Amino acid sequence: MPVIDHLLLDVHGITLSLYSAGPADGRPLWLLHGFPECWHSWRQQIEPLACAGYRVLIPEMRGYGLSSAPSEPEAYDLVTLCGDIQAAMDVLGHTEVGVISHDWGAGMAWYLAMLEPQRVKTLVTMSVPFGGRPKRPAIDIMREVNAGRFNYIVYFQEPGDAEAKLEADVARSLRLLLGGQGEVFLQDKPAGARLLDGLPEPQDLPAWCTAEDFAIYVRTFARGFRGPLNWYRNFARTWQRTEALAGQTILQPTLFLLGERDPVGKLETYTLKRMGERVPRLEQHVLEGCGHWIQNERPAEVNALLSDFLDRHYPA
Repeated sequence: MPVIDHLLLDVHGITLSLYSAGPADGRPLWLLHGFPECWHSWRQQIEPLACAGYRVLIPEMRGYGLSSAPSEPEAYDLVTLCGDIQAAMDVLGHTEVGVISHDWGAGMAWYLAMLEPQRVKTLVTMSVPFGGRPKRPAIDIMREVNAGRFNYIVYFQEPGDAEAKLEADVARSLRLLLGGQGEVFLQDKPAGARLLDGLPEPQDLPAWCTAEDFAIYVRTFARGFRGPLNWYRNFARTWQRTEALAGQTILQPTLFLLGERDPVGKLETYTLKRMGERVPRLEQHVLEGCGHWIQNERPAEVNALLSDFLDRHYPA
């Protein structure tokens, strides 16, 4: 494993915790994590990318780990979150970058690519597809579609209860959330239920996560879940702040990866079918038998696809 450096950057009104590896003069590759993950969720990609000659940069996103975690939900809309990374790129002098992303990191990366069409030269997103800015806030649609039954995103909207339940036993919560292939987010139960209600007690860690790895996840969330959950509380605010991006396409060469058993694929069937209209330079791969935690469940396949794509569109 190459040497991993750590910086605390004062940018965009917050402190951003940033891990990096690889040659200082290598082409920058920003790796953006999702929920409930952390910078260490890219551990299987750091060495091959750094050894290929890239400067790998992995922020702890706003709300996570050692980065600032404002308590106000409105501090987490996607334009603000993109601003954190844009400001960090400015401080580091990055005029050309590649972006690799997963889950909420991917949701953010789509907008970063639109906001920075000159600086973001190539884009890799995993698990969360792009269908363009919706005609109305997505949370309004989710509430209508899931009226009368539980939906985890709708449940996360009200601050207080979700973070209290998750923080009551951080290790147990993470075992439940990270276990399996992400099925915990597709539970069929009444609207008044909570995320962890009715789940069996967690046993072993998933095969892709050692005890040492898991300890880093636990330390990340020991500071609390409110910041990470606030990302879910900004669908309306993001929609309002992105009016100028309505109808815009993703112009960069883009690689999209999805696990065959990822529950997001079931929730976003329509978006997946239409994504090529919004992302004309799109390459897609579905990894058979793979769940949501794609870069950890199938690191060899993911790394091979990354290497091929980057060699063609963003060579080191």
